[in-house]
Formats: sequence, structure tokens, C-alpha cells
Amino acid sequence: MNKALIAALPLIALAGCVDDRPGMPGPPSHRQCRAEAAQRFVGMPFTPQLQRRAQQAARARTVRVLYPGQPATMDYRIDRLNIMIGERNIVRSLSCG
Repeated sequence: MNKALIAALPLIALAGCVDDRPGMPGPPSHRQCRAEAAQRFVGMPFTPQLQRRAQQAARARTVRVLYPGQPATMDYRIDRLNIMIGERNIVRSLSCG
């Protein structure tokens, strides 16, 4: 019995290394954001309609719109589309995270 317990200890120790917090990178899911599908909106004026269309194109669960100089949290969300707005309210870039 002691040999079986000793053999299982490395597996038990590794189980503590798994990070299962929500929004953390992991296996792809059906709700994973795909920013490449929304790149056609770069260079367009930002509107609520564009936001909805970009979210649908990227298959993102949530959207975060960031304006120049605006502070943003550094949390990573696999299901979130980030829309960065440049001068004159033009979409500068889109990314997931």
C-alpha cells in the first residue's frame, strides 16, 4: 500500500498546478473570440451598430471599447473582443482578450 501511495504523490502534486479560473486561457471553446473575423471593421467610424456586428463576427461573448488614453484592466478574457478607437472615433484595431 505504501508503494502505491508514493507512486501517486507526483500526480496529486500536479493536480494543484491546474488553473481553472474563469476567463483564463485553456482549451478552445465554442465561445472563444476570433478577432480575425472582425478585422474588416478597422478604419470604420465606431457606432453601436458596428460594435454589435463586430461582436457577432468575432463570436465574442462580451465587448470592451477602449478610447485613447483610457485605462484598462489587464485581465485576459478568452471570450472578449477589444475594440480600440483612435482619433475621430475611427476603429484602430480589434483583438481578443
